[in-house]
Amino acid sequence: MAKRKESTNPETTDQNKAAKASTGSATRGRKKKEEPMAAEEAKAAAKTTRTRKKATDAPATEKPAPAKKRGRPKKQEQEVPVEVAAKEGVMEVVKAKVQGSGKKATATKVVEAGDVLVPAGSQSDQPVWQASLFTDFDIYLFKEGKHFNLYLKLGSHPMELHDRPGTYFAVWAPNAEQVSVMGEFNGWSRENHQLHARHDDSGIWEGFIPDVRTGMMYKYHIKSKYHLFHVEKSDPFAFCREVPPQTASIVSELKYAWQDQDWIDTRKEKLGKPQPYSVYEVHLGSWRRKPEDNNRPLTYRELAEELPAYVKELGFTHVELMPVMHHPFSGSWGYQITGYFAAHSLLGSPTDLMHLIDVLHQHGIGVIMDWVPSHFPSDEHGLAYFDGTHLFEHADPRKGFHPDWNSYIFNYGRNEVRSFLISNALFWLDKYHVDGLRVDAVASMLYLDYSRKAGEWIPNEHGGRENLEAISFLKDFNHAVHDNFPEVLTIAEESTAWPAVTGPLEHGGLGFNLKWMMGWMHDTLHYFEKDPIYRRYHQGDITFSMVYAFSERFMLPLSHDEVVHGKGSLLSKMPGDEWQRFANLRTLYAYMYAHPGAKLLFMGADIAQSSEWNHDSSLDWHLMQYHPHQGIQQLLRELNAIYKAEPAMYVHSFSPEGFQWIDLNDAHNSVMSFLRKSDNPQDDVLVVCNFTPALHEHYRLGAPHAGKWVQIFNSDDSRYGGSDVHNANPIQTDPEPFHGQDQSITVKLPPLAVVYFKLARD
Repeated sequence: MAKRKESTNPETTDQNKAAKASTGSATRGRKKKEEPMAAEEAKAAAKTTRTRKKATDAPATEKPAPAKKRGRPKKQEQEVPVEVAAKEGVMEVVKAKVQGSGKKATATKVVEAGDVLVPAGSQSDQPVWQASLFTDFDIYLFKEGKHFNLYLKLGSHPMELHDRPGTYFAVWAPNAEQVSVMGEFNGWSRENHQLHARHDDSGIWEGFIPDVRTGMMYKYHIKSKYHLFHVEKSDPFAFCREVPPQTASIVSELKYAWQDQDWIDTRKEKLGKPQPYSVYEVHLGSWRRKPEDNNRPLTYRELAEELPAYVKELGFTHVELMPVMHHPFSGSWGYQITGYFAAHSLLGSPTDLMHLIDVLHQHGIGVIMDWVPSHFPSDEHGLAYFDGTHLFEHADPRKGFHPDWNSYIFNYGRNEVRSFLISNALFWLDKYHVDGLRVDAVASMLYLDYSRKAGEWIPNEHGGRENLEAISFLKDFNHAVHDNFPEVLTIAEESTAWPAVTGPLEHGGLGFNLKWMMGWMHDTLHYFEKDPIYRRYHQGDITFSMVYAFSERFMLPLSHDEVVHGKGSLLSKMPGDEWQRFANLRTLYAYMYAHPGAKLLFMGADIAQSSEWNHDSSLDWHLMQYHPHQGIQQLLRELNAIYKAEPAMYVHSFSPEGFQWIDLNDAHNSVMSFLRKSDNPQDDVLVVCNFTPALHEHYRLGAPHAGKWVQIFNSDDSRYGGSDVHNANPIQTDPEPFHGQDQSITVKLPPLAVVYFKLARD
C-alpha cells in the first residue's frame, strides 16, 4: 500500500537479525528467576532455540514433564454448597470443581453468562477472589475460533460480587507462569494481586479484585514460563487507555444513552435495496484544529458540533473514519494499533466517541471505520510477544513480520486469535453502532509473498503463494458480521486481481460488500496528470476501467493514500494554469460521480486543498475565502445531490445493466460519452466528458431515446468557477443515426468539462 505505517518503537530489533542472534543470550550464566530480562534479548533466544512449529509448544531446551504419579486419582467434581451472587443472596447447591484438600480446599464453578460465583467463606480475605464469567461453552467456542463476543468476558469488568464492589479481570496468556494485576489501587505492585489460571487448558487467567472501581489505571505483569521473560502489558481488551505516551489501561464501562434508533431502523429497512454510497474519508485529528489552543485537534465532542452538520450540508451519505482505535504514534494515522477495543484517548473518552457517532446518525450520516486485522506494532506494552512467546503473531518472521511496516502479522491459523479479531470487529458494530468496516491492507493478508523476495516467504501446503489461513479468516469474519448485522457494510482495500472479493461466501467468494477499485484510481490519476495535449494518446487509460467495472462491487476511492509522501494534493496533480487546474479537478469529480460504483473522497478534496495532507495540522480552511475553492465545494454539493436524486446514477452501480457506451473511441478530441441507466428509460442520464480545453460548439452524439434532452449538470458553470458555456435549451433529437443509435443530438461541449443530460418529461 502507499501509506507508510512505520513502527511506533524505533528501537525494535529487526527480526532477521534476531533470527541470527546467539543462543547463549538466554542461558549465559545462572540468573535468578526473578531477574528481569530484556524483551528483545528474550525474543532472540526464543528464536534460536526453537525447533517447534507453533509458538506455544514447549521449546526444545525445556525439561520434559514429570511422569504422572501412580495411585488413586483425586476426585474432580462433587456436590458442594457454594454461595452464588444472585439477587436476594440465596444459597444454592451446585456442581463445582474442588481444588486442594482440607482447609485449603476451594470450590469454583464456571458460571452461566451474567452470573458470578464466590465460594462461601473461602476467599473473602484474599486479594483476588476466584470468579469467572466464562461457561464451558465459552471456552469451547474460544478454542474453536468461534467466540465472537469475547469483549463481554475478557478484559476488565466492574461489578458487585457478594455485595462487594470491584472489578473482574481476565486475560489470555497460556504461556505465563504468573499473571498479576498492577495498578494505582496497589501501588503498582507486581506481586500483590495474582490472577488464577483456569484449569481447562484455555490459557485464561482471571479473578475478581474487590474495591477496584471504574476509572482506575492498571496493567498486567506477566511472568513467562520461558527464558525468565517478564513484561508489563496493557490489557488487549481494555475499553479505555491512557493518553499516549502513557500506556496504562483504565477500568471502564461502556454506558451511553443512544438516540439513534430511527437511524438503526432505517438502516435495516434499506437492507437489500439499491443505495447511493458517497463517502467522506476523515482523519479526525487533522480535519480541523484549534490554532488558538496550541493547534490541538478537536475533541470528539467538539467534532460532534461541527462535522455532522458539515457532511450533511455537502450531501455525503457516509463518513469513513481512519482508525480511531488506540494507537501510540500519531504518525501512523491509526494504522499501528495497540488497543483494538479502546477508542483513541487523545480526542476523548469512549462515550465521547459514541456521542460523535450518535450525532452523525441523527444527521442521517452513516459511519464506516477503518479496521486493521492485517498487522500490529512491536511496542512492548502491546500484543507483540505477549506472554514470552509469539502469541498473537507467527513465530517465523517469514510469516509473522511485515517488512514494509516494521510490524507483526497476526497468526490467522490460531483459533484464539481469530476469536480475538472477529470479536473486535463485532465490538465496534455492537457497542459503537458503526455501520461499516473498511478492512485495511487485504492484499497483504491474502498473499504469503506480499512485498517479499524469493526465499523470504513460505509457500502454503499446496506450494502456492495464497495465505489459506487468512482466506479462511476473512470468510469467517464476513460471515460473522453479516450473520449478526446483515445491514452493515464490509469493504476491502484490495489492490490485486484476486477473484470474487465481493463474491458470496456460498459461491466461494470472500463475502465483502464492496472493494476499493484501485485500478480505476491509478489509471484515472495517471490520465489526469497528463497535459491535455497528450491525452489523445492515452484514451485507453480512461476507458479501460469499464472492461472490469462489474467484476466486483466496486467503490471508487480518491483516498488519503493519494495525497501524502510527496504526491501532493489532488489540485496540485492537475496540469495547466490555475484556471485549467481547477477545471481539471471539477472534471475529475464529475467523471467520478458518473462512473459506476460507490464514491469516496478524502477530506481536503472538498475544498481543493492546495497543499499535501499533513496529519499534524488542520486542513487549509482559509482557502474558502477564494471563489475557485468555494466553487469546488459547491460542485461537490450538487454532484452529491444529483447522485442521490437520480436513480440511474446508483440503482445498477454494480451490474452492466446500468451502463452503456455511446462513444469511447474519440481519442482525437479526448471525448467520451456513455449512458447511465435505470429501470425506467425516462430516468437515464447521458454523460459527455471533454478532457481538453477545446470548446466544441456542435458536437454530434448518438441518442438512445428520441425526444428532448435537457442539461441537468455542467461542471463548467460559473458558480463552480467555470466559463459558463451551457446548453441552455432542450435539445430535440434528429432522425439521423449516429454512434449506432437511430437518432442523434448536437450539443455544446464546454472546455475541460463534464455535462449530464436527461430526457425531458412530457
